[in-house]
Amino acid sequence: MDFDPKTEFDLTGKVAIVTGAGGRGNSIGRAYAIALANAGASIVVADLSAEGAQKVADEIVAAGGKALAVQVDITDTAAVEAMAAKAKAEFGGIDILVNNAALMVEIVDKPLIQTDRARFDKGMAVNVWGALNCAQVVAPYLAERGGGAIVNQVSAGAYPAQTFYGVTKIALHGVTTALATELGNQNIRVNAIGPGMTKTDAGLALTPEDSPLVQAISARAPIQLRDTPDALCGALLLLVSGAGRWMTGQVLNVDGGWVMRG
Repeated sequence: MDFDPKTEFDLTGKVAIVTGAGGRGNSIGRAYAIALANAGASIVVADLSAEGAQKVADEIVAAGGKALAVQVDITDTAAVEAMAAKAKAEFGGIDILVNNAALMVEIVDKPLIQTDRARFDKGMAVNVWGALNCAQVVAPYLAERGGGAIVNQVSAGAYPAQTFYGVTKIALHGVTTALATELGNQNIRVNAIGPGMTKTDAGLALTPEDSPLVQAISARAPIQLRDTPDALCGALLLLVSGAGRWMTGQVLNVDGGWVMRG
């Protein structure tokens, strides 16, 4: 069969949940939700902020897409179950789960050696358990549709992990490979994206352009170190569409070459 990009990347009739899609300004979650909608999918815009989720859902609908805003705490299994049930009731099922929601700014203000148990538990609960919780709830819905795709959001900052945030993301890498192994027989593919220093409001606040860290890493990056959230969307569409049907258990680093692995 010849490869036809017009059909292989087409998500018409698919239903996608994107967590953390309400975001803060020009967030990665918002970019993901809009990109999937532009590819034809119906989108469940999920976020802890009901207002943020509704804003992005309204944006998608205004552009001619289909979207449903859902307020959800991804660490709460009952809330995630309610989210999945709303997705099925509104759109008929679920085909794609994008585990984008995470803590970042909130857990990088202290070194790991100073991280207390409460902070550790909160970071792991949101960044690791939250993604696993969503996958556990949504996987049966994907199986009902004959399979689907889960994409986790890791980070270039996990390779190697040098902060508590990085520790949570390397743990999520492990979740990705374990779930890919366990769910493959249900035709559910599980992959991850490792963004670099993306130009989001949160990212720029954490690492301004003139910060020593940005300057140091820029010296090692083969191409520009930073780009906008839209630069991640090509990788996402590959991983959730027919174009990526032979990929599972992988992490795609989208970071200007900051992370290179043989």
